[in-house]
Amino acid sequence: MTHRLEGAGPARVALAGALLAAVAAAPAVAQTYPAKSIRMIVPFPPGGPNDILGRVMAAEMGRLLGQQVVIDNRGGAGGTLGSDLAAKAPADGYTLLLSGTASLSIAPSLYSKLPYDPVKDFAPVSLIATAPSILIAHPALPVRTVKDVIALAKAKPGQLNFASAGIGTPPHLAGELFKSMAGVSIVHVPYKGGGPALTDLLAGQVEMYFSGISSALPLVKDGKLRGIAVTSAKRTSIMPEMPTIAESGIAGYEVGNWYAIVAPARTPEVVVARLHGEIVKVLGIAEMKKRLVELGADPVGSTPEELARYQQAELAKWAKVVKAAGIRPE
Repeated sequence: MTHRLEGAGPARVALAGALLAAVAAAPAVAQTYPAKSIRMIVPFPPGGPNDILGRVMAAEMGRLLGQQVVIDNRGGAGGTLGSDLAAKAPADGYTLLLSGTASLSIAPSLYSKLPYDPVKDFAPVSLIATAPSILIAHPALPVRTVKDVIALAKAKPGQLNFASAGIGTPPHLAGELFKSMAGVSIVHVPYKGGGPALTDLLAGQVEMYFSGISSALPLVKDGKLRGIAVTSAKRTSIMPEMPTIAESGIAGYEVGNWYAIVAPARTPEVVVARLHGEIVKVLGIAEMKKRLVELGADPVGSTPEELARYQQAELAKWAKVVKAAGIRPE
């Protein structure tokens, strides 16, 4: 006697078969992955913080996975070109994306026609690290604390200025958030990159800049620039003596570059779990922690679910800042 599922047409039967096949195949995928080298797309040119962090992670991940993890630099359009390439790659675990702040949380608010969805097109794997910035000033500016900056800005509205690496970049948005939360008017001066911005700050052409800590640290220590405060919620291990902006008068202020590894959407869960497990092991290595701190980053190692929540919070925060400031990309 045969039994027929009520209302089960060929399409439903085919779907059920596909689901059963996928469930059956999961253990096999987990046992054989990875069977070849893995490409890790870094959506920025070689030499920058994303690239350096990617290469450090790739070397250790490759050692633990037993397969080479190859860095593929695909810079352009603020990280969106490489991110789009990763989003459209096969969801088999052999293409990963190391990105974060720019392309996965800021870009959606800047570009009306982004070629990828920063949430739907990726499977979160792990938040690798966060890297706060530091508000630095030219020594000629008569400020030493955040309260000094706010007082001077209120006394001279629209007369102080801050540099950035370009319109819509993290240093720009850090300044806009500062202005909004402190209720001050400070002029934004965009440059074509962080290097030129830092050069003009040293020369006294501009007065302040939200810089990456690793770039600013030697200049602050030499007295060529003055460190005011870091942008993280808590003090950072690389400069524990430097106060945060939040504790210095702007409660709740928090800005930081964040670095995460994601995979194309629909990458098998067993593969994501394997990658996550190895990433956590890498971040637990003492030498790796030391290296990240030297780069101005604080290691994290989140679960995929924690990364998803973190990204959603970042998307909401920067959307509000971009809208309030009326920012449009160049």
